[in-house]
Amino acid sequence: ASSSPLAMEHFNYKALAALLSATLLLLLAPHLMAADPDPLQDFCVADLNGKPTVNGYPCQPSSSAGDEFLFSTRIASGGDTLANPNGSNVTELDVNEWPGLNTLGVSMNRVDFAPGGTNPPHVHPRATEVGIVTRGELLVGIVGSLDSGNRYYSKVVRAGETFVIPRGLVHFQFNVGKEEATMVVSFNSQNPGIIFVPLTLFGSSPPIPTPVLVKALRVDAEVVELLKSKFTGGY
Repeated sequence: ASSSPLAMEHFNYKALAALLSATLLLLLAPHLMAADPDPLQDFCVADLNGKPTVNGYPCQPSSSAGDEFLFSTRIASGGDTLANPNGSNVTELDVNEWPGLNTLGVSMNRVDFAPGGTNPPHVHPRATEVGIVTRGELLVGIVGSLDSGNRYYSKVVRAGETFVIPRGLVHFQFNVGKEEATMVVSFNSQNPGIIFVPLTLFGSSPPIPTPVLVKALRVDAEVVELLKSKFTGGY
């Protein structure tokens, strides 16, 4: 039997709506998957005295940028691994240390570890991380979200081997060797950010109310206050 004009009109309306929805999703897909915004010019050397915008810092005039902005020696050497209780030292190389990265959507860090040193559980809210161990051996641990049942993934990664940390997941590195260890990591953001889990919970300013942490962690108030005292003043 043939369809009525009313039914055909309803069918065409539904088909058109589905087509428009699919087209909109395709147009939005690159934006939903992107990290930092794409640059609109070859170079935009950051003027660190300017106010950051969505796409980074304002550009310096080309006449004042010089010709060394594409090169850096900052992570050629590491820092003092015993300068903090973690037994590690992070040499950052984001846009604030390397203005030539501005608007390019990438950055790097070097992390050095004393034996037994750790890069404590933390999160990069704006970037996926790819790393290579250049010296020693590190236990790399990653905790998935509730979607994965909070599954813990880990492996001892040795010199020359690599790892990846998906954006936003809690992770850490721990030197399990008897010698110092070093890794170099890269990010798909010029400013990936970092949230240290212990410092966030126990060293925020102003502090998270103790009753909240007592309830969330299921421990006594005395334990919470002790932990807060350990993280006063940061890492």
